[in-house]
Amino acid sequence: MEKLYIHAEHKKSKIRKEIYGHFSEHLGRCIYEGIYVGENSPIPNTNGMRNDVVEALKKIKVPVLRWPGGCFADEYHWRDGIGPKEKRKKMINTHWGGVVEDNSFGTHEFMELCRQLECEPYITGNLGSGTVEEMQSWVEYMTFDGISPMAELRRQNGQEKPWHLKYFGIGNENWGCGGNMRPEYYSDLYRRYQTYVRNFGDNKIYKIACGPNTDDYNWTEVVMQLAGKFMDGLSLHYYTVPGDTWENKGSATEFDEKTWYKTLKKTLFMDELITRHSEIMNKYDPDKRVGLVVDEWGTWYDVEPGTHPGFLFQQNTMRDALVAAINLNIFNKHSDRVVMANIAQMVNVLQSVILTEGANMILTPTYHVFDLYKEHQDAELLESALTTDEVGVDEYRVPNLHHSVSMDGEGKIHITICNLSLTESRTINAQITGKTVKTVSGRILTGEMNAHNTFDNPERVKPVEFKDFNLEKDELKFTLPPVSVVALTVE
Repeated sequence: MEKLYIHAEHKKSKIRKEIYGHFSEHLGRCIYEGIYVGENSPIPNTNGMRNDVVEALKKIKVPVLRWPGGCFADEYHWRDGIGPKEKRKKMINTHWGGVVEDNSFGTHEFMELCRQLECEPYITGNLGSGTVEEMQSWVEYMTFDGISPMAELRRQNGQEKPWHLKYFGIGNENWGCGGNMRPEYYSDLYRRYQTYVRNFGDNKIYKIACGPNTDDYNWTEVVMQLAGKFMDGLSLHYYTVPGDTWENKGSATEFDEKTWYKTLKKTLFMDELITRHSEIMNKYDPDKRVGLVVDEWGTWYDVEPGTHPGFLFQQNTMRDALVAAINLNIFNKHSDRVVMANIAQMVNVLQSVILTEGANMILTPTYHVFDLYKEHQDAELLESALTTDEVGVDEYRVPNLHHSVSMDGEGKIHITICNLSLTESRTINAQITGKTVKTVSGRILTGEMNAHNTFDNPERVKPVEFKDFNLEKDELKFTLPPVSVVALTVE
C-alpha cells in the first residue's frame, strides 16, 4: 500500500490559473472550422464563433489563449487581418500545408473569441519577418485610448474602446522557424523590439521572450544574461514524441505496452527540463521575477491516416489523458517559477481538447483531464509526498503513481493523482495533517490504454463519480484502477 502525506498547514506557492492555458494557431482546422465558422455558417455561432466549442471551453475555465502562433506568428502581418473581410489580403500559409490564409480571422475576431471565453488574450508578435514599427503599431492599435493614427484606425474598424492586453510574446521559436537565430542575436533583437511594446494608459503588458527549445540550456543562459532584466517571462517548448524520429513519430491510437511506458517516460522529462532551466534562471533572477512560460506542450504523433499531413490532426486516447495529467501535476509543483502553460493545441491539432467534424463536436480524454484539474486554478500548492514503485518495460520505467495537491480559497483540498500502470490497481493511504477531514468526493477518468472518443461513439471515455475510498478519522484510503486519473475534493 502506497502512502500519501499531505500537510495542509504548509502552503508553498500559488498555482496560477494561467498554467491551465491553451494555444490556437492558424494551422489546419484549429481556427477555421474548429473555432471560427463565420457569421453566415449554418453551424450555430455567435459572431462567427462556434457556440458548442465556446460553451465546452468555458466549462473548463480556459484562463488564457495564445494566438496566432506558433511558427505562423513570425510570418503574420497583423494589418492583413483587419478591416472589411472582402478586402483583407490573402496569403500562403507556408509553414502549415501551403494553403491559402484569407485572414478572415484577425485581431478583432480573436479578441471577440477571448471575450466570449472570458479569458486573457496572449498575442505573439512577429519578430522573425516583421519590423519594430509593425509590432509597435499593433500594440498601439489594440491598447491606446487616445488620439493617434492606430487608435483611429481601430475605431474605423468598429472597436471604439481599446482592448485589455496583458500578455505579449516577442517572437516565437526564433532559434528555429522564427529566424534560425543564435541566442546572442535574438537577445539583442529582443531588447530592441520590446522597447517599443509600450504600456498605454492602465494597460500593463507582460513581455514574454522566446526561450529554449527543449534542453538547449545555453539558450537560456545567454538570453537571461543579456536580456533577462528586460523581460517578464521566458518561454519553453517541449513535445512528447514517442517515435524515434520526427519522420516516424508513431500512431496516436495503435501502440503497444512498451510504447505506452516510453511515452510516459518522455513526458516525465518535463520535470527535469523545468528544474534545470529554473536553476539557470535563478542565477540571474534569484527573486523569481521572471516567470517560466511553457507555452507549447503536448503529444505529437503521425497524423491520422487520410488527413492532410500539414494539418497535424491526431486522435486522443487515455494515453494522452495521462500525459496531460502528468504535465499539469509537474507545472503545479513548479508553480514557484512556472506562471503559465499552453497546451498545443486547442481544437483539431496535436493534443486537442476538442475535435470537430462539420457541425459535430467531441470532447477528448485530454479535455476531461482539464475538467478534473480545473479546481487547482489559483489555489495554493500544498506540501505533499507520495511513496511509489516503478512500473514499465525494459529501459522505460516510470513511477506507478503521480500527483499534486492544492488548497483553494475556501479551504478545500484538491488531490489529483494518476495510476500509470497498465495492469495493476494501487491502494493509497493518505494522511492529512493541519486539517480536520469531514467529507470526500471525487471523479475518475479511466479506460483501456488506447480508448478514445469518436463521432460515432463520443462518450466512450468520460469522467464518472469515484466512490472507491474509505474515510476514517484523518486517514483516507482509496484504490486507483490501472490507467486512471482521479480528482478528489477533501473538505
